[in-house]
Amino acid sequence: MTQVPQVPSTEPELSGVRNFRDVGGLPTVDGRRVRPGVLFRSGHLAHATAEDAAFLATLGLHTVFDFRNAADQKLEGPDVELPGVRNVNIPLTDPADGAEFWKMVRDGNTAELRGLLADGKAARRMSDTYRVIVRERTADHGRVLRALAEDSVPALMHCAAGKDRAGLSIAVTLLAVGVERDAIEADYLKSNDPHRRYKVRRSSSAADAMSPEVMELLAPLFDARAEYLGAAFETIEETWGSTDRYLSEGLGLDDAARERLRERLLEG
Repeated sequence: MTQVPQVPSTEPELSGVRNFRDVGGLPTVDGRRVRPGVLFRSGHLAHATAEDAAFLATLGLHTVFDFRNAADQKLEGPDVELPGVRNVNIPLTDPADGAEFWKMVRDGNTAELRGLLADGKAARRMSDTYRVIVRERTADHGRVLRALAEDSVPALMHCAAGKDRAGLSIAVTLLAVGVERDAIEADYLKSNDPHRRYKVRRSSSAADAMSPEVMELLAPLFDARAEYLGAAFETIEETWGSTDRYLSEGLGLDDAARERLRERLLEG
């Protein structure tokens, strides 16, 4: 595995925003690095405190990309407004997609969760979701990358937990500028750090609502797992044959756009 260098931390303990980090410092295959201070990722900003918002305001953000859908926003609330920052909402899943599933995750009893998630079903669902997003959301990912190439940096990308939809969008961005896959994976897996993890919330008041078995059943949904990101990378290879063809034919990025993206996001 590639050792990801330690870069000066711009990662305070934000009390109302989870999973925040700067992806600066990640190495590319041609020996360059992602420039610190231009690309950030996090969970949603709906619960940001005044102190959190004050810190985020120091980053000089041009655009916040919010990949949540309407159901997420209804559940969590809108992002706090940051003065002078453009907010772009690009839902990477349909509001109706899995609504009943996620209701069951919040409300279901142990037996129901067992039927829904046991025997590898939860992990398979996650891998399948990553595959679908890569195949079906090329227009959205292309839109994000063209915006970054044109003017939208510094940028912050987030979804609800900052793990899956934002994680994939960050991974695609990093692929486009030639970051090493091991480094992309290492950054992705940081979402498992205890202080970053999405807090599981269950509306059930039953005695076993948060039992060890329930938490084990739910774990694949709230983990960042290398196999999920691997499923996305495999889908790129299976569908387009190479990363270059995925970027050019799938996302519609020409050489000039990719070069502008590298100029904006990389050092040197």
